[in-house]
Amino acid sequence: MRIVELTKETAQNLLEELLKRSPNSYGEYEHRVNEIIENVRTKQDAAVFDYTRRFDGADIHAGNIRVTEAEVDEAYEKVDPDLLSVIRKSLANIRQFHEKQLQQSWFTSQENGVLLGQKVTPLHTAGIYVPGGKAAYPSSVLMNTVPAKTAGVLHVIMATPPGKDGKVTPSTLVAAKEAGVDAIYKAGGAQAIAAMAFGTESIPRVDKIVGPGNIYVALAKKAVFGYVSIDSIAGPSEILVLADDTADPAYVAADLLSQAEHDEMASAILITTSRQLALAVSAQVGQMAEKLPRREIIQKSLDQYGYILVAGNMDEAVDAANEIASEHLEILTKDPFETMTKVRNAGAIFLGPHSCEPLGDYFAGPNHVLPTNGTARFFSPLSVDDFIKKSSIISYSREALKPVYKDIVQFAECEHLDAHANAVRIRFER
Repeated sequence: MRIVELTKETAQNLLEELLKRSPNSYGEYEHRVNEIIENVRTKQDAAVFDYTRRFDGADIHAGNIRVTEAEVDEAYEKVDPDLLSVIRKSLANIRQFHEKQLQQSWFTSQENGVLLGQKVTPLHTAGIYVPGGKAAYPSSVLMNTVPAKTAGVLHVIMATPPGKDGKVTPSTLVAAKEAGVDAIYKAGGAQAIAAMAFGTESIPRVDKIVGPGNIYVALAKKAVFGYVSIDSIAGPSEILVLADDTADPAYVAADLLSQAEHDEMASAILITTSRQLALAVSAQVGQMAEKLPRREIIQKSLDQYGYILVAGNMDEAVDAANEIASEHLEILTKDPFETMTKVRNAGAIFLGPHSCEPLGDYFAGPNHVLPTNGTARFFSPLSVDDFIKKSSIISYSREALKPVYKDIVQFAECEHLDAHANAVRIRFER
């Protein structure tokens, strides 16, 4: 991995490089995505079936687009019982964490007849997108479904691309059943996003779409935002490790590689105050990468977006980390909790040598759907909050309104909204 001194210039150059990975930079794909969305919007099922044949090689039609109970039962027979046990343990941890995020409606009242409050209501329908085909992502099923079901969403559907045989990966189906998904549809890509956004003869329209996907999925979510809500427009995965001379270089190298293997545009960055650690980590990365099956992807990722930055002190290192606002931030310092107090921007923060990033991906409980491409400056991980909406409650008695109605009239007249003023005045000056 390249090793550079951390300066304002190198930090700025790095930020510019990382931002190039944002889906907002892929304008050349937008025309194609918009064409798919429009076709699904107008032709509905027919377009979804056609795209599924063309892109996934599967013959999907109205009779088999929805996964049946028999298919789910078959999936349970194919999944290793040990994996099923792990899925259930992970599910319990994720559910327990998200249950702590639940919010309740609240009201406050005064003796003069003022009642104010906030009504919390879960969304009616949510759509979860899960990548599929050759790969399996049961962890994404759990992470996207649990907060929705915990929030009280009445109907959760899932869309995932089938294999050429028209079937969905068994572990994905089992995870969906365990998490409580109400219906599963065999559709992928931008066409699945469009189907959930606008509805087809087979796939119902939803209120919110969440879940990861490739650039076509990301751009499709961006395009349908406003017709439905979305979680975020996710970019490639990223990890940033903050470390001092107490860190184990093998741990740091292994954790950087855990993200670099995702895809060629994944980012892996170490910011350290120790040049000795920087050299040791660079050597370890090279040795470990050679032994990994996805070494070609890893190498391209590191060549493009892999950096080791050597900072003059930890404050400079933390400042740079806050500017980068990484999806995953590991802190491997002598006192990681003290360092953490200075961090403002990160999707998920992992403290100490045994809190490796895959712990958050699969098992600990916090959500692994996280803000990317610097959006941790203003976005949060997926949570129960994403599946609720809030309504303000206002109730005034005549006794409560009378002493303040002239104040409201004056405010309305200040804005030249006479009908507003009259709506208050008429209650007392007829």
